[in-house]
Amino acid sequence: MAVPRRAAQRDGSHAVRVLQVGLGGWGRDWAWRVFPEVAEVDLVGYVDSDPDALELVRERIQMPAGRCYASLETGLEATQPDAVLVTTHLPGHAPIIRAALEAGRHVLVEKPFAPSVAVAQELVRLATSRGLVLMVSQNYRFFPAVRRVARLVKEASLGALHQVSVEFRRWSPLRPDVPPTHHAYEQPLLVDMSIHHFDLMRLILGREPQRVSCEAWNPAWSGFDGPCAAVATIVFAGGLVVSYRASWISAGPSTPYAGEWRMDFEGGEVLWTSRGEDSSDADRVVLRPRGGKPKTLVLPRLRRIDRWASLAEFASAVRSGREPESSGRENLGSIALMTAAVESATRREPVWVSLD
Repeated sequence: MAVPRRAAQRDGSHAVRVLQVGLGGWGRDWAWRVFPEVAEVDLVGYVDSDPDALELVRERIQMPAGRCYASLETGLEATQPDAVLVTTHLPGHAPIIRAALEAGRHVLVEKPFAPSVAVAQELVRLATSRGLVLMVSQNYRFFPAVRRVARLVKEASLGALHQVSVEFRRWSPLRPDVPPTHHAYEQPLLVDMSIHHFDLMRLILGREPQRVSCEAWNPAWSGFDGPCAAVATIVFAGGLVVSYRASWISAGPSTPYAGEWRMDFEGGEVLWTSRGEDSSDADRVVLRPRGGKPKTLVLPRLRRIDRWASLAEFASAVRSGREPESSGRENLGSIALMTAAVESATRREPVWVSLD
């Protein structure tokens, strides 16, 4: 399927011209599934150092060879984009963000956008100094159940929230016919996956984490290079306690990707989940009043969900000059919790969550 150029929108504004960097499996999925459905952007070219990855994209999307580039510098010079989408493997995120910002381009990047709080803050300062948008695609935020539960917590109709339990279960075996991706990461769970759940905690609870105690491990038979299972206790501002259990090697029933959440309020409990297979909407929110019967809540209807909503939010922020939801600045708290969880698991002791 060819990707059409979109010079202008119905309202007369111009589409945001985007150069995509990183065409691994997930990057290709962005290219041929997400971009064609978001008219506010114009995908003007691709960058990857692997010629085979570029060829796969060219064959699938029928992109001319002249719009595929081996380096960011060449791609920027040839396409003159407004923005750069970074979908490389994790080690490439920070250096490519820095290079794109220094070249005067807005940036949308896959999570996590930096390996440490210090690097994240440096990138946020650079974007601010250049007047550029830096947004992290924390796509799990953009689902109906997430929006409904965040509103329920904010309204406090069930009274005070005092405890939250989150469980994520998946079986992700290493397949001989597929190159390893997250299996080869140093932190395949806490950094590559749990960052989604940590970010959702901050969004939904409306408060920041203070300390975390985490254990993470990797059985010899797992197929992972790093810890692929973990348990953690996270204390948020006001003394709210979150119990977190996650695994890439679970033998139990798989949860949706956002996990299964149980939230205990003074006046009852809320059970919910979100983000099903292949970006599908598996959202469900059940409210059980204390002493009452459970009821399934009506969820808001969103124009877009998942990465499609993330990309549209980015384009809107670039075109209006505003700070987007899940900006780099806002995402600092999620990076801080992620790195604190890794540190706690490494040291095997509680760690304070800090932006210093």
